[in-house]
Amino acid sequence: MSHDPDPSELDITDELIAERRSSGDEMPPDMPGWMAGAIVRIDRFSHWVGRIVCWMLVPMCLAMVYEVIARKFFLAPTMWAYDISRMLYGALFTLGAGYALYRGIHIRADFLYRNWPSRVQGLIDAALYLVFYFPGLIVFMWMSIDYAWAAIDRGERGMDTAWMPYMGPIKSALPLGILFLLIQGISEFLKSCYAATRGRWPGE
Repeated sequence: MSHDPDPSELDITDELIAERRSSGDEMPPDMPGWMAGAIVRIDRFSHWVGRIVCWMLVPMCLAMVYEVIARKFFLAPTMWAYDISRMLYGALFTLGAGYALYRGIHIRADFLYRNWPSRVQGLIDAALYLVFYFPGLIVFMWMSIDYAWAAIDRGERGMDTAWMPYMGPIKSALPLGILFLLIQGISEFLKSCYAATRGRWPGE
């Protein structure tokens, strides 16, 4: 006979993993001062970036609401609502990626990782940040700078709609978002080093 699970029995491992990735301003007393200071400053920066970037939802939603009303009730569809919505959504996704990393809400395939000791988790995370994360993002950023600069230099315009907006500003969001990811990655790497050496994460 089936029954609803007791909330106290639910597996909240994912939530705990996410929570320790955003441990706030309280750092462990045994953490070196320079490390604690760097983590707190970077996390604060990512937090404020996230709070600012989230306001892009307001003009994006307003544009879509205006488009629906104009199209359905006045038979006057806009030329700009589609471009505005997809550009703002792309910028929101890209510029908010560093904040998402700070909050620990990127998708993780951690069904094995979650059950390992914190020291092993820290060693794995630190190694992956050094081997894959930073080198990959640096290359990606280098390419995205050329991508954005070419759009600005040529005065590139979108060809999907008759409005044909300039693409330089939205393409510039890509290297900026990668920069935010790199900055937050430093904080996450330092947290991983702490876990690898102390056997616990800063938020535990």
